[in-house]
Amino acid sequence: MLLKQLFATRTHRMEASEIRELLKLLNRPGLLSFAGGIPDPDLFPAAAFSAAFQAALEPEYQAQALQYSVSEGYLPLRQWIQREMARMGVPCDTDNILITSGSQQALDYLGKLFLSPNDTALVGWPTYLGALAAFNAYEPRYDQLNPGGNRSPASYRDAAAEANSRVKFAYLSPDFANPTGETLSLSGRKALLDLTEELGCAVIEDGAYHALRYEGETIPPVLALEIAQKGSLEQCRTVYCGSFSKTLSPGLRLGWVVASKPVIAQLVLMKQAADLHSPTLNQMAVHQVAEACFDAHVAGLRQAYGARRDAMLSALQTYMPEGVTWTRPKGGMFVWLTLPQHVDTAEVLVRALDQENIAFVPGQAFFADGAGCNTLRLSFSVLDEAEIRTGIERLGRLLSGA
Repeated sequence: MLLKQLFATRTHRMEASEIRELLKLLNRPGLLSFAGGIPDPDLFPAAAFSAAFQAALEPEYQAQALQYSVSEGYLPLRQWIQREMARMGVPCDTDNILITSGSQQALDYLGKLFLSPNDTALVGWPTYLGALAAFNAYEPRYDQLNPGGNRSPASYRDAAAEANSRVKFAYLSPDFANPTGETLSLSGRKALLDLTEELGCAVIEDGAYHALRYEGETIPPVLALEIAQKGSLEQCRTVYCGSFSKTLSPGLRLGWVVASKPVIAQLVLMKQAADLHSPTLNQMAVHQVAEACFDAHVAGLRQAYGARRDAMLSALQTYMPEGVTWTRPKGGMFVWLTLPQHVDTAEVLVRALDQENIAFVPGQAFFADGAGCNTLRLSFSVLDEAEIRTGIERLGRLLSGA
């Protein structure tokens, strides 16, 4: 390509998402897909959104809905988020909140904010593929985050120094993480705060699945624990990223960031340079739907997705061959499988599509170092219980011959 020689060095670490590529297969006849971690469209509050968009386009509101707006976001929506965060133990002002075009944009901005080339980002092994994609553009080095483990803060610092690097942040999704479905314990969250305090780095808390708990007691967000320790959000090193994608609608592309005011001010400058502001019409509609039915709608999601999780765990117990293990999430959308070491799940996927007409995501894409060839991610959010059982039976049959 004529201009390829002019591309910035950061483009060498930008790769196509395996998940986005797999989503292209969703219209394949008869395919049972466990690949996309996407909400069930049959569960969208479509009627509520239809009324909300209609209301936003009434004569008294349409000029505001269709005009340029402030970069920070639609104030009534930020006020709703302010109340929601307070319920989660995170008291904040609207000036501590920025509306983003999905939490994915927030991750991109935070990578841009904190990372210079060769800076260190601490991430899980595995971790959310979209976070790696966002951070990769800023050319970091990665180190394995294991809060509450037996690794000392000095070992993180020394490893970074040996690479002529500095630890800038720890990224994690503490509730029902993508891809594993696992939840970080209360003691693990406190250990994370101790670690990052010792290292002097930020915490990026991805709360995308926080609302989707199906069993057990809610654990406070990391940011809530830090505020309880320090007394004020302005003293905290944690940056919280929220999203409406898993609760109300992914297509409207709305998320938010809650952080100390200096962090928000810098992110606002990035927002102004990137896209000025998230679509006001979408923000107005989401605000109206959230005000009208958020709690009731999320309760319905918990019931539906919880039943599908139960169906998947039951089917795995019935059909998986010896040597396969899996996580048992208390919420979210994912179950993580670990196969015997000799099995390459990328090769298994080829046969799964060809022989059984099922899809999943090979686990290697979720590891910063390309490990995890014998792992895979299953999503239970879209298929119904009968389809889940059929798909897992097919997968078990395939793996029995692996």
